[in-house]
Amino acid sequence: MADQRDGNGLTYRDAGVDVDAGNAFVEAIKPAVRSTARPGMMGGIGGFGGLFDLRAAGFDDPVLVAATDGVGTKLKIAIETGLHGGIGIDLVAMCVNDLLAQGAQPLFFLDYYATGALDIAQGKAIVEGIAEGCRQAGCGLIGGETAEMPGLYAIGDYDLAGFSVGAVERGAVLPREAQTGDVLLGLGSTGPHSNGYSLIRKIVERAGLGWHDPAPFGGGSVAEALIAPTRIYVRAGLAAMTHPGLRGFAHITGGGLTENVPRVLPEGLAARIDPDAWPRPPVFDWLAREGGVDETEMRRAFNLGIGMVVVVAPEAAGDIRGLLEAEGESVHEIGHLHPRDGAAVVYGAL
Repeated sequence: MADQRDGNGLTYRDAGVDVDAGNAFVEAIKPAVRSTARPGMMGGIGGFGGLFDLRAAGFDDPVLVAATDGVGTKLKIAIETGLHGGIGIDLVAMCVNDLLAQGAQPLFFLDYYATGALDIAQGKAIVEGIAEGCRQAGCGLIGGETAEMPGLYAIGDYDLAGFSVGAVERGAVLPREAQTGDVLLGLGSTGPHSNGYSLIRKIVERAGLGWHDPAPFGGGSVAEALIAPTRIYVRAGLAAMTHPGLRGFAHITGGGLTENVPRVLPEGLAARIDPDAWPRPPVFDWLAREGGVDETEMRRAFNLGIGMVVVVAPEAAGDIRGLLEAEGESVHEIGHLHPRDGAAVVYGAL
């Protein structure tokens, strides 16, 4: 009987997976990966696992903190417009800002990039963005996974996930116990960051706008304005942590101020937040108006211009504000803490 494989044998490439392209991709991203080098990183790209030396990073008795996240449907804007460069920054930001909220210094990052068919130029732009995010956060990109999965993802589609580990000396874990009278400092956001994009995309569609149309709320085209990367607050946050009056950080992601600020408060305290205490970026007013979204829903879906809330002792507010502003942050005093009698967050003039 003739060998049925003769002349008809299948290869992995026939099934839609190009191993050679994967190898070329690894070579293409090596410079970006190397650019994130920091004390504690060991080995190089291509091993079965990434290595990190905590002692070389300067820690004596560390507690490890881990975070994982994605970018959500903001990816659809990148996929439909080819604007891939900032998405990697988003991916890093969503993880390292969460580490900061626990008082941890981000140490290293790993990414998972899954696609229907590997596009080296697209993937290189994404990883270069991840590397930029790592540089901003001071963490090393020590590894990742590129998965080519035809049949699971359409050609051109991709998904991203990120994983980061940080460390904090034992006894310095945040949040610390907040108290009545503590001040809330809000750090300005770059826009919606990486939350609320399913609603945003629906509103853009309802408004009859294309991604390349001029944005009615400023910032270039609709896509350029809405794809602005999430701000990374790590360097400023680490500077603020040198002050003993710092109580904690709340990363304002899905759930907005309403649901994220209470995560760093003891049960008996509530936050009073003045929504007029900071300038709201025009994109949020446009979304509310165009989508007919009421204020309660806006406060639960979006950050409304505040990407991180810093809880500080009242006597330390001026000093900590100075530390944050010295690192380039836009800082606003947005509220204070009081005994809780009902909702965990109350909105109104201070």
